[in-house]
Amino acid sequence: MAKSVTQQEIKRRVRREKNRRILMLLLQLMVVLLLSAACAFVFFGSVMIQENSMNPTLESGDRVFVNRAAYLVTGVRRGDVIAYRSSNEIDAGIHVKRVIALPGETIQIKDGLILINGKTYIENKEFPNISKPGIAEDGVKLGSDQYFVLGDNRNNSEDSRFADVGNIAKSSVIGKVWFIGRPAKHAGFVR
Repeated sequence: MAKSVTQQEIKRRVRREKNRRILMLLLQLMVVLLLSAACAFVFFGSVMIQENSMNPTLESGDRVFVNRAAYLVTGVRRGDVIAYRSSNEIDAGIHVKRVIALPGETIQIKDGLILINGKTYIENKEFPNISKPGIAEDGVKLGSDQYFVLGDNRNNSEDSRFADVGNIAKSSVIGKVWFIGRPAKHAGFVR
């Protein structure tokens, strides 16, 4: 014999089903937010620029975003602006500079010009001639996992020209600096 269902029982079932759907939606939303936060933490980071060595591209006080995953698929390219640690220590300072020479190349700074493997390097942007070639005056041969970096503010930058900085090991590279987030007047992609 069929059991008759009361109006009250139907309302209770509908309410339970509605609550179950809301709970499932909230659970799915939490999972999406947690995965998004995990991806952002693993693949992206931010750095506050604390020096003027990258003027005019980046200014002291700018907050930039670093793509940590950029070099998992492609390699570091000449002209990339990278963030790197000054040593392998976890609490080592993070610096931002432009990659000029790649692994295996020889770089020399002579008469204010940059020579890579003996040929004058012409950059895509206007930078002043370099007045202090540092250790690159006689040429520097990079190892198979090293980069030579310069600040865009060429005559006011502590970079690979100086022995206390030297060449940057591939293992020290955190990622590619790709976007200026703050202040709003500087917001935009890094070139």
